[in-house]
Amino acid sequence: MIKVLFVCLGNICRSPLAEAIFNKKLQNEGLSNKIMADSAGTGNYHVGENPDPRTIEIAGKHGIPVNHKGQQFKKHHQTDFDYLVAMDHSNQSNMIAEMGEHPEKLLLMRDFDPYGKGEDVPDPYYGGTNGFETVYQILDRSLVEFLTFLKKKHNL
Repeated sequence: MIKVLFVCLGNICRSPLAEAIFNKKLQNEGLSNKIMADSAGTGNYHVGENPDPRTIEIAGKHGIPVNHKGQQFKKHHQTDFDYLVAMDHSNQSNMIAEMGEHPEKLLLMRDFDPYGKGEDVPDPYYGGTNGFETVYQILDRSLVEFLTFLKKKHNL
């Protein structure tokens, strides 16, 4: 089983949305028995909480169920997961600080975005639902490419 962890700051907006979209893609392609996804936040602000209502609303608009409780990224995630995917450079730096190194498995989400390679997935928390829709679109196209990468690398 290939294990992927998506990571943002609070684990209520971007990373649970990435997790939900990715799990739906896995289900659609019949890969749920080969790849699994989870998400976490570098901060401890929302541990045990449901995702932001706007995350759930935008996901629902696209037919994506969201089932997650906030959790904080910890050093042990480095050994528990095969891929650690940060939503932005700040999250990536925080993860490196927690782990004490920059492992090869630590990736940036938008490194897979054909329209914004290397850029940050913007944090929509302080905006309206339009920002969440923008994040959905970024994640959706980036996750198509990420899944293609995984299928090729692991011969799936």
